[in-house]
Amino acid sequence: MPGSTWELHLLLLLALGLGSQQALPPPCESQIYCYGELLHQVQMAKLYPDDKEFVDMPLSMAPDQVLQSFAELAASHNHSIPRQQLQEFVWEHFQAAGQELESWTPEDWKASPQFLQKISDARLRTWAEQLHLLWKNLGKKMKPDVLSQPERFSLIYSKNPFIVPGGRFLEFYYWDSYWVMEGLLLSEMTETVKGMLQNFLDLVKDYGHIPNGGRVYYLQRSQPPLLTLMMDRYINHTDDITFLRENIETLALELNFWAENRTISVSSGERNYTLNRYYVPYGGPRPESYSKDAELADTLPEGSQESLWAELKSGAESGWDFSSRWLVGGPDPDSLSSIRTSRMVPVDLNAFLCQAEELMGNFYSRLGNNSQATKYRNLRAQREAALTALLWDEDKGSWFDYDLENQRKNYEFYPSNLTPLWAGCFSDPGVADRALKYLEHSQILSYRHGIPTSLRNTGQQWDFPNAWAPLQDVVIRGLAKSTSPQTQEVAFQLAQSWIRTNFDVYSQKSVMYEKYDISNGGQPGGGGEYEVQEGFGWTNGVALMFLDRYGDRLRSGTQLTTLAPQCLTAALLFNLLLR
Repeated sequence: MPGSTWELHLLLLLALGLGSQQALPPPCESQIYCYGELLHQVQMAKLYPDDKEFVDMPLSMAPDQVLQSFAELAASHNHSIPRQQLQEFVWEHFQAAGQELESWTPEDWKASPQFLQKISDARLRTWAEQLHLLWKNLGKKMKPDVLSQPERFSLIYSKNPFIVPGGRFLEFYYWDSYWVMEGLLLSEMTETVKGMLQNFLDLVKDYGHIPNGGRVYYLQRSQPPLLTLMMDRYINHTDDITFLRENIETLALELNFWAENRTISVSSGERNYTLNRYYVPYGGPRPESYSKDAELADTLPEGSQESLWAELKSGAESGWDFSSRWLVGGPDPDSLSSIRTSRMVPVDLNAFLCQAEELMGNFYSRLGNNSQATKYRNLRAQREAALTALLWDEDKGSWFDYDLENQRKNYEFYPSNLTPLWAGCFSDPGVADRALKYLEHSQILSYRHGIPTSLRNTGQQWDFPNAWAPLQDVVIRGLAKSTSPQTQEVAFQLAQSWIRTNFDVYSQKSVMYEKYDISNGGQPGGGGEYEVQEGFGWTNGVALMFLDRYGDRLRSGTQLTTLAPQCLTAALLFNLLLR
């Protein structure tokens, strides 16, 4: 099968003109969960509505036995196995998805964490208590078999229990876990956070990076690098310097993965700048979305299929799977077949790394290693200069993704454009107020139920009309850095709108969702490759963060002004006059 061997991955790397990149992570070697005829036949037969279900199913016997039995079955049918016999083969050789995990109640969960007392609205406080209770529902731990017989599972063994997003996502995910941890820390569950952090650190030690999620089929790609920030938040809550000292080199190793495998040199004027991009140099369909990727590739010329699959994996690495962000500049900006993730220099990735470099400088300084502290502070300064030179637009007052092929910025609106503000990767204190003007000009503040993910409706889940919790946090906490009362007030009003949307939907359905449709009064989101999922880890975490930050002001009902402004800031003065 194309893209199933290490040699073909290297050929793809060279074909993309990127052979100068350094040490690549090892490809997933499982001929059941990652590539091969068995995976191809099962997924293309669409035995399950969601391709992810099959690759999450544990084996009932050793993989060699499964592969031998399948080879005999395939040969007996000239490699065209009838659907019913294929289904019977799976029933005989696999167990139901989720069997390798057990429900787990975190031992450090307590009934009444202090932050609840800061919430003055009684209905919101009751809701916050319910969100706090959801950590029990989302807790998982692995059965001993995953350690003793790892070859029978797609799940990667982790010794500590963890919090999952919810729904179809039965394992932990990299960037989701940051906002989950923020919520857990407010819930005073520091031991749970430490265990999740240790799991991630162990993955870096074993694989050199943190995979997209806790499955072997995710090993080819990572996700937005927030491990250093996770450590910072844990240390701020616990002052556990011993844990930091024990793991500082592992944090450095993870950043090295991005430096060695995801860097790109960009020229501007007479200078070259080094920045990072999402880039996965592996072909083959994503195992968890195999049939969709294969069918999409069938719409392209045969020589373009491997590149398409690599770009789809790069889009998944970004966390934005998928979005018009990665289609701009392609031959058909409304078709996923035009995806070109690796050809963009993303604002958010470079802001995350800029923040991580600053935190590493602070960590090393605190540990008394001044030479390493200086190294990371210099890296941070170089990255801020590159962000300013290549991604910042003085006239518009925002940063923008940079299109490498067309050598221009992508001026479409995405909340990620303001990630440097959230990450503190700027020097001019006036950028928060400039960002407010950018939001006004883009008419983003006219949306009453949340900040849209984009202004383009492509049917992809990381586009309009969906709104996602982490992107609300990026914009709101970014604006809150301003010293201007007006800009801070807009941050609060945006938080109020998001809390209202979450609360109203929860009041109707008793569920938190991964994303919300903000086009019609705030509803569960849609689009993309699967149905909207319930749970939901990072949505809960962001809601708790806003309830903690603004708990004395947030309201659950219609106590706020019913004025429907075209621009939120036009109503702020009205609100202030009423006080």
